[in-house]
Amino acid sequence: MQIKEIIYGIFGVIRGRILKFLTKNEGYKQFGYFCSMKGLKAIFNFYINASIHIALAVVCLLQITGILFAIEISNYLLCFVFFSTISCYNFIKYGVEAEKYFLVVKAYHKKIQFVSLVSLTYALYCSFFLTKEAILGCFLLIILTGIYAIPVLPKARNFRDLGGLKILPVALVWSGITVIIPFLNIKQPLSWDIYMEALQRFILVLILLIPFEIRDLKYDPPGLNTLPQKYGVTKSKIFGAYAVIVFFLITYLKDSIATLDLVSKGILFLLLGVLMYTTKRNQSIYFASFWVEAIPIVWLGIVYGLNLFVGI
Repeated sequence: MQIKEIIYGIFGVIRGRILKFLTKNEGYKQFGYFCSMKGLKAIFNFYINASIHIALAVVCLLQITGILFAIEISNYLLCFVFFSTISCYNFIKYGVEAEKYFLVVKAYHKKIQFVSLVSLTYALYCSFFLTKEAILGCFLLIILTGIYAIPVLPKARNFRDLGGLKILPVALVWSGITVIIPFLNIKQPLSWDIYMEALQRFILVLILLIPFEIRDLKYDPPGLNTLPQKYGVTKSKIFGAYAVIVFFLITYLKDSIATLDLVSKGILFLLLGVLMYTTKRNQSIYFASFWVEAIPIVWLGIVYGLNLFVGI
């Protein structure tokens, strides 16, 4: 009996040690998994907060223009648009007041500031390889961006404080930089179809801004008179739905309608319709900042897919 008890005791100790080891090992795995997920989430948040995601979206719209009109978009123009978008958007988000932008206290904002300054440096370098016409056009758009962010109006701190009108400069800048500038850079005259494409791009950006305005209802001051504040969430979504229809129908106003242009915008029409339907006041944290801003990236994927696999 004693031997049997001793054997049971030994096996009990061994089993206890094994279970303890496995438990500890599983704990290490869980901790490592938690750390890796936390690290990935931090990188993902920085990707969004540092305006890298929005810059990628703008570049995708630029590439779409090149594909639809069969023109070459130079790498210098792509880099210029990408890096200038990062620096401009970060200035609008974090540096409306120059003092807050350059005298940064928080370490996280210092990292964003560093990315912005490096991006500005690259953008300035790439600008030397653009045509004079493109540089002049970009300069005018930069002035418009400055008017949007910097206080120049007597009764409003800046253009963003003008309520519903604040989205117009944003849409105009996106339209200009992704449609007009590429043609100025190759010194090609602007045709009717180019203007129609610019108008479509203008409306597209207005549509994409609606989910942001609905999201910001809880943050915007009551007297800002944004579209959702003035007409409510439901009517704002209805306005967006009508804008989606107008966006697609403008395609038929072009003198030359390419099949790729029509089909890709038809798919985008459905995608934007779903966006207006699913947009709500209480959004998930990444709905607007990631998924809505990813629509130009998805559109480029659609264009590439139709061009490569379907042969349109």
